[in-house]
Amino acid sequence: MPIALLALAIAAFGIGTTEFVMMGLLPEVASNLHVSLPDASGYISLYALGVVVGAPLLTAGGMRVRRKTMLISMMALFVVGNLASAFAPTHGTLLAARFIAGLPHGTFFGVGAVVAAGLVARDKRAQAISMMFIGLTVANIVGVPLGTLLGQALGWRFTFGVVAVIGVIALIAVALLVPQQPKPTDVSLRGELVAFKRPQVWLAFAVVVFGFAATFSFYSYIKPLLTDVTGFSPTMATALLALFGVGMTAGTIIGGRLADRAPMKTLYVFLALLAVTLTTFLVTSHSMVLTAINVFAVGLAGFAAIPSIQARILDKAKEAPALGSASIQSTFNIANSLGAYLGGLVIAGGFGLTAPSWVGAILALVGLGFALLSGWLDRAPRSGEVVASHRAEVEQAAEAPVR
Repeated sequence: MPIALLALAIAAFGIGTTEFVMMGLLPEVASNLHVSLPDASGYISLYALGVVVGAPLLTAGGMRVRRKTMLISMMALFVVGNLASAFAPTHGTLLAARFIAGLPHGTFFGVGAVVAAGLVARDKRAQAISMMFIGLTVANIVGVPLGTLLGQALGWRFTFGVVAVIGVIALIAVALLVPQQPKPTDVSLRGELVAFKRPQVWLAFAVVVFGFAATFSFYSYIKPLLTDVTGFSPTMATALLALFGVGMTAGTIIGGRLADRAPMKTLYVFLALLAVTLTTFLVTSHSMVLTAINVFAVGLAGFAAIPSIQARILDKAKEAPALGSASIQSTFNIANSLGAYLGGLVIAGGFGLTAPSWVGAILALVGLGFALLSGWLDRAPRSGEVVASHRAEVEQAAEAPVR
């Protein structure tokens, strides 16, 4: 694999760390800025809002800019957002800083996926994309736990300062290792939006919204489930979060390899496996050993499908690969919010801490349904093609000599 993918993975590591580390530092940040935990949760939601808003707007605004330049610009904005977070003096300024830090997230991954796919042969595209996303999964194994420990020991501002330094390293790596990309020509916003008229593009978004809300429904409430239901200590529960990250990494690697051979079958298999592994939590959650295995399995199944869906959007939105790929990142954050909301809803309804697992299983099956519909549309002949074929057969029969 090209060394340029290392630069993209470093950037993904930084982005993944800043996205998830706030969850572990929320009590410290809330206490330091004298706000309640519910108010402090805005630091998470404002980041997500930045992703949802920034992905389509920044990608559309930079469609005539060289892709390498876009990657460097996004990392520069990432550094600014995290430095602003580190030095934010008040609750309001930290909210604004988190929003800024989220803006480049979707655009970087969207443009990065296109660049990664362009660095290799067509039959290696999904693997190349998965190499970039490994940085995101490793962030959950190393970056988030270490960032949380650093923040608890030296102060949460120190953590975001370190993340900003990672951003600078990633920016330099992109500048040095990623080859110069040709400047896009003959592009327009109207032309890019044509791709979004296709049902297959919206079906890909639907797969993400429901299929990956399944993972976030479970992951959002994993720590109280591990401590209050299974009986792990808070320290062991943190270690299991790292195990979940190991599963994510393994799934991303495996999914990338399989997606290059059979992208839709890979999508079907792992969405179905995700539904199964989430359902089994209703039984395994009372056993420490089985829970640990199940946590790993959910991480693997949940992220093995990502290379497939990224490669699919590149195929189905050919006129707008960067915009389509960036929009997928916005959709992931919508899935994040939807999963967390539905998981919280069943907990608040008195169904218990294992309830988000079966909610996630249902969501995974809905996502699988949309994937199957998308695959069926691939195989089904278009009505226009059927009519044209029938017309050609009639004309040939009319022209054939009578015997």
